[in-house]
Amino acid sequence: MSVLRYTDPVHPERPGPARPRLQIDLPCLGTVRPRGLADTLPGNWLLGCETLDRDYADYDQYKEYLAPLGIRRIRLQGGWAKCEPQPGVYRWEWLDHILKDAVARGLQPWLQLGYGNPAYPGAGGWNLGAGMPLSESGRATYLTWVEKVAVRYAPLVRDWEVWNEPNFGDNPVNTPEITAELNRQTAAILRRVQPDARISALAMGHIDMDYAERFFRALAPGDAWKMFDNVTYHDYAYNPDANHLAVYRLRQIVAQYAPGLRLRQGENGAPSAPHAGGALHDYGWTEISQAKWDLRRMLDNLGQDIECSVFSIAEMQYHGEGPINRTNTKGLLQTDEKNRVLRPKPAYFSVQQAATLLDGRLTRLPGVVLRHTLDGPFAEACCQSSDRSLALYGYRDKVGRRLYTYWRDDAIPGDSLAPASLTLTFQHSGLQDPVIVDLLSGCVYEWPATRRQQAADGDHFCGLPVYDSPILLAERGLVPIEAIVPGGEP
Repeated sequence: MSVLRYTDPVHPERPGPARPRLQIDLPCLGTVRPRGLADTLPGNWLLGCETLDRDYADYDQYKEYLAPLGIRRIRLQGGWAKCEPQPGVYRWEWLDHILKDAVARGLQPWLQLGYGNPAYPGAGGWNLGAGMPLSESGRATYLTWVEKVAVRYAPLVRDWEVWNEPNFGDNPVNTPEITAELNRQTAAILRRVQPDARISALAMGHIDMDYAERFFRALAPGDAWKMFDNVTYHDYAYNPDANHLAVYRLRQIVAQYAPGLRLRQGENGAPSAPHAGGALHDYGWTEISQAKWDLRRMLDNLGQDIECSVFSIAEMQYHGEGPINRTNTKGLLQTDEKNRVLRPKPAYFSVQQAATLLDGRLTRLPGVVLRHTLDGPFAEACCQSSDRSLALYGYRDKVGRRLYTYWRDDAIPGDSLAPASLTLTFQHSGLQDPVIVDLLSGCVYEWPATRRQQAADGDHFCGLPVYDSPILLAERGLVPIEAIVPGGEP
């Protein structure tokens, strides 16, 4: 039996990676047809294109893979030290090129204004954790650079972020209050230069409740928090679904001090190789568990009304940072030591399929609640599950067609492709012609009428496949399907 493979969107002549096929006995209708940027409506997703300021990745090596992925907003880092390598000497060409090319491709840059610049005393450093500008002269030179960036790139950039993971700074006096003041001063410049700017606050590494509360308390005088549009955090957890309580508490802090600001997961992803560099490095990750992790975090954020940025488009070669050179394998694209793209990983296609099916066409059904026991009449969109460890969210388009996402959420994603069996009971599913989509592989399956029982006590879907990766139960009309190419698996 031949292997069903993905098609590389940039080099279709090359054999793409094998699709991780779910072991399922349903008739296969085909695979999800990617929409790409031209046909995908803006929605919940962002894409990490970071570290270009330190040459850990190369935009020109991966730029052709951006539009086919279907995610419009991309996160970039401004790189003060690369823009101003010597005091008063500016080298804008590298950033000009990236931003102009991205906008020409229909992408919307989200520009983060860090790190520091060792060319100035007390102005921080260019690497992660080097600390922000703390001296009076260092802060002044940083703000001068911010204004130059804002004036130069306002025609290309509307979304901004102040500093990356300030609570990870090496300098012990890099306090929440200092971070808040840098955020306030930077936002004031951006607002003056570009009144309709959209500015992200905090960009906290992991979720530190004390740091967040002190940060927003420091922004309270004069309602300085009103200069911002959202609050970003980066939470790397081995189980992508395990941070609900922390997110809930963070949301409470934001609601108390900065009501109306939306949460944004500004950076998150999993490695694709065991014991590689960066966050979550000390675990036996594979390309399959990476793809599952990315999907679960994306869809959990979507169900929680949190914008989600996938980190990142390409692997990063961390040359010269730390005691040894290392590769951060969180990229959706595998790269070599010269940052050249070798191939897309399965996670690239899984994220592409999520962007295709869960874009701005859909709105969340706020009444979807998972119940494990029947203790009274269902609300309109509630369901009962025979599986006690399940995440489930529902969505609809403007004409009422529905789509549900579900997965087992109690453990770190593994490599198994063998599902268990699940029964879901809805009071009213709203599905007329349902199909099953395995989001990991993009394979679309017929849902037999014999496995659906519509009765007085609800709409029963019996024998649904369930495992530690998202599956969609969706109206067929919401799923663009393409036939499997000749020679592929049936």
